Amino acid sequence: MPVRSVPVREPPFPGRLLQQYLVLLKKYPIITKSVTSGVLSALGNLLSQYLESKKKRKQGRPAKEVDLYGPVRFAVYGLVITGPVSHYFYHLLEALFPATEPYCMLKRLLLERLIIAPAFLLLFFVVMNALEGKTAADLQDKMKTRFWTALKMNWKVWTPFQFININYVPVQFRVLFANMIALFWYAYLASVRK
Repeated sequence: MPVRSVPVREPPFPGRLLQQYLVLLKKYPIITKSVTSGVLSALGNLLSQYLESKKKRKQGRPAKEVDLYGPVRFAVYGLVITGPVSHYFYHLLEALFPATEPYCMLKRLLLERLIIAPAFLLLFFVVMNALEGKTAADLQDKMKTRFWTALKMNWKVWTPFQFININYVPVQFRVLFANMIALFWYAYLASVRK
């Protein structure tokens, strides 16, 4: 009796997308993480603008038009800064505090929260200020009025996620995990910087 072959069905679109992402992540880890960071950062900015517009309409105030340069600035930041810096930072954490070292979970978290988070937030303010074409005086004003508030919120929001990320997420997926959280974080940061 002849054997009939059954056509193999392709996985649904999200499955194919994930497969392609994994292939690219393996072949081009830094570029893949950088592009992912750029896209999700831009989406975070668009989300911020949408939420701000929705809030204004709800209050009966006129909503601003979409600032198309906002997502572009965030995309550049994600592509050039977040993706590559995060890639190397997460690998450095593994080298500095291997899983076999006592208290490695706590050491990783403390380094990330007390040193890297403030430095990364400062870098965000500086780079965005430059991309917006603002002056050093503008940066100084934003640092005085908004940096501490944003850092405290960073510590509140990011600490549990970063604990999970740097201790339980495989190193190759840490940038993606952080980018998913950052989608909403960038929406917050965009609103705070105004």
